[in-house]
Amino acid sequence: MNTKERERRRFLKQGAALAGLAAVGGIGVARGQEWRSKLPPLPDPKERTEFVPEDKIPLDHVLRDPWTGEPMRDEAGDLVVDWTGTPQWEAYQKNIRAMAGPRYGRVKDTRLYGERSRFDTTHRRGHDGAGFSWGRGGGSGRAIMPTSTKDEFASLEGPLDAQLGIITPSGLHFVDEHGEVPEIDPRQHRLTIHGMVDRPMTYTMEDLIRLPSVSRVHFIDCNSNNTTSHWTRLQPWATAGQCFSEGSCSEWTGVLLSTLLEATGVKRGAKWFYAAGADAYNQAWAIPMWKALDDAIVAYGQNGEWVRPENGFPVRLVLPGFQGTMMIKRLRSIKVTDELAQFHREYREIFPDNKITWFRFEHPPKSCILRPSGGMQVPKGGYYEIRGVAWSGGGKITKVEVTVDGGKTWKEAQIQQPVFSKAHTRFVFPWSWNGEETIVAARCTDERGATQPTTAQLAKVKDRDIDIATGKGLNTFNRFNAPQPWKIDRQGKVTNAIFTI
Repeated sequence: MNTKERERRRFLKQGAALAGLAAVGGIGVARGQEWRSKLPPLPDPKERTEFVPEDKIPLDHVLRDPWTGEPMRDEAGDLVVDWTGTPQWEAYQKNIRAMAGPRYGRVKDTRLYGERSRFDTTHRRGHDGAGFSWGRGGGSGRAIMPTSTKDEFASLEGPLDAQLGIITPSGLHFVDEHGEVPEIDPRQHRLTIHGMVDRPMTYTMEDLIRLPSVSRVHFIDCNSNNTTSHWTRLQPWATAGQCFSEGSCSEWTGVLLSTLLEATGVKRGAKWFYAAGADAYNQAWAIPMWKALDDAIVAYGQNGEWVRPENGFPVRLVLPGFQGTMMIKRLRSIKVTDELAQFHREYREIFPDNKITWFRFEHPPKSCILRPSGGMQVPKGGYYEIRGVAWSGGGKITKVEVTVDGGKTWKEAQIQQPVFSKAHTRFVFPWSWNGEETIVAARCTDERGATQPTTAQLAKVKDRDIDIATGKGLNTFNRFNAPQPWKIDRQGKVTNAIFTI
């Protein structure tokens, strides 16, 4: 059977399932809106508030330039105003409700910068990594900000379980910081490239923005994303967001680092470059030169807007496929060198033959089913589309397989477009649950042919005995990338089933 015929049959099968779901009332039908007949009369045209003369605008609601303190004006010379709470805004609410009904008339003026619906409550969570503490209740220190979560709020988890596509909204991107996020004036920020170069150069933000640009979709994962050393990661109630707490995917816009290095001229023999940031922690990393000349990006944009402060404003380094801790925020210095002398943190790995990998920066292939996943409820009987994302530091995802019987059999899932290199890739798999207890999981393969190993295969490589109940033996294993299994009981409750596949 050819590919088109398979797709046609899948489409017909899913269509029949959806039709059956609608027939039993699973999909609602829009009803009449009787409230329209009960609307109050339209307001007096004299009360309309479209145009407000400048002398009638409350000055405390005029936005001000953060650099000069002057009232902001648009290109036509008109004041830029947040009308929320002004008499004019109250009149608007009264008028619009009279015209359209009580559900209309927003409390806040969202026209200058929109906001999500109040019914969308997706949020980031705190967790116990990022240097302030390591492990539940102990480690090198305590969180420095208030929190109601049981884990210390040192970092912010991205809620992967709520992600609908391949892009993580900027406001939900995970955050690891080693101190308070600094406020940096982009007019004063400089990026200097020096060391083994022919022409040392210093760039302003205006310089960077006018250079040839790229815009590419890539994930950023902390080295400990999905690590079994995080306490929450091992709990039966853990969600997909808590299992993969330090990973997100964005569209990054900026200038290729190779473009900047071409302008400065790299001297023969240069093998590494040191990247350093402009913040109190002064984090710096040694990065191989081949990565700089390959796909490294000096990014000032994220998801169509400027990079947010907690993600590195005004400019950060993006190293597609590499561990996130190397992607220096608030990038201020790049030193080209032939020596290896500086690491923020070593993530070496020791193998049974006593060999050590010192410079393993690239993430292995990973995947996660997002629906259904930990904390969710599966309805009994009928059609259910399994959905998830896969990603790899080794390039594009070429295949995703799904098991719905605890790893006994694997069937190929459908990879949905678009597919980018070193980015989240969406997959779906049609499924009808029979109501029996089972375990579902996914595994992916990248364009290099690397496939996610089972827990047993990982244990064999590391020569460790694994306690399936507690994870003892893999509890400090970085780059843990065995399939993430989810157990579904007879009531449809989904829980974390780590190590079972």
